[in-house]
Amino acid sequence: MEDHNDRRLLAAVRASDVGAFRLMFEKYQPALFRAILARVRDEPLAHDIVQETFARVWEHRAKIQPRLPFFAYIFRIATNLLKDQARHTQARARLGGEAENALYPRAPLTDEQYEARELEEKIRTIVDTELGERCRMVFLLSRAGGKTNREIAAMLNLRLKTVENQITHALKILRRKLGGG
Repeated sequence: MEDHNDRRLLAAVRASDVGAFRLMFEKYQPALFRAILARVRDEPLAHDIVQETFARVWEHRAKIQPRLPFFAYIFRIATNLLKDQARHTQARARLGGEAENALYPRAPLTDEQYEARELEEKIRTIVDTELGERCRMVFLLSRAGGKTNREIAAMLNLRLKTVENQITHALKILRRKLGGG
């Protein structure tokens, strides 16, 4: 996905070219949205994170390194925003969670729903805590973003074999941590 044209566009963005920024947004926003949505499972929040990510790119455009993979750059920004969001959510939950639960009681989950939600949360935790950043990016783009290995290699400026190895590594860790081998 990234190419010499991206480098030219990023250099133009760095020089405050709004049109170049719009082109980069249109090219990378869908993949970033899918990767973030896979982590948060909340479309409005995923949209907010992606919008804030690109706002920060524009805000700090003078620091853009056109030779570095742009998707890795925006994925790191989005990941940091997600961590900030999680800290805020935890703080709100500590302060007001009990009152909210009293006002809005939730319907109980079925056993299957509970088990599925629990498994999703375990997988998300393993992906977030046990995988290195590159491995996590590759895995999320593959599984949540629906990208082919070839597309991921191009987006992240990696060799195809590296992408394959990262996915294999992620799956081994998931199997081991989930007790499946």
